[in-house]
Amino acid sequence: MRIALFATCLADTMFPAAAKATVHLLERLGHEVVFPVGQTCCGQMHINTGYQGQALPLVRRYVRTFEPCDVVVAPSGSCVGSVRHQHAMVARQAGDEGLAAAAEAVAGRTYELSELLIDVLGVEDVGAYYPHRVTYHPTCHSLRVLRVGDRPQRLLRRVRGLDLVELPAAEQCCGFGGTFSVKNADTSTAMLADKLQHVLETGADVCTAGDASCLMHIGGGLSRLRADVRTVHLAEILASTEVEAAR
Repeated sequence: MRIALFATCLADTMFPAAAKATVHLLERLGHEVVFPVGQTCCGQMHINTGYQGQALPLVRRYVRTFEPCDVVVAPSGSCVGSVRHQHAMVARQAGDEGLAAAAEAVAGRTYELSELLIDVLGVEDVGAYYPHRVTYHPTCHSLRVLRVGDRPQRLLRRVRGLDLVELPAAEQCCGFGGTFSVKNADTSTAMLADKLQHVLETGADVCTAGDASCLMHIGGGLSRLRADVRTVHLAEILASTEVEAAR
């Protein structure tokens, strides 16, 4: 299958390992991955903070860039959530029904990584090897917007050497929420403190998730605590093999 990668802003600028791991994983599974060079931001940040007019050109660009593609994948539940649930809305509010229809069509072919693997490619065992104790944080957008359910955990349970431990109060938000953490810093910090406590209770070596943004927030808190716990994107774990682990 030929799959287009939507890398997302955060992966492109701060966490490229997640995007690279997505490519490595899909190619190892026998698929061709292409990178449409016209891609930029999905516009979620603009939409969520009330700047829908500024988001409209980004919606147009996303549609124009990925409309020729049969399947699109992003290592981000948050960005895929925006594509699916916000793009057509922004277009309609701007009075562009043609763009809204095109946005809906492209959104229907845009998947978060665990959705693509299980629902489209029909695979749970991706041949990964990751000998660590891992806990999984279900990010809000993947859990509540995309409703990925237990797909990430199903993939993790099939990773050789991995000890998956349940995260207490897993469905509680980590407190990031994009600009929420800036505008409501005290509340965000309190929510993060609860999440960090739960992560530490698991005794895990690694906390993973499908969104680099939440991992950035959680990882920052863990580093300030000098905790011996790393944050690793789900794609990086699934891309890991015995060869990579030995390096």
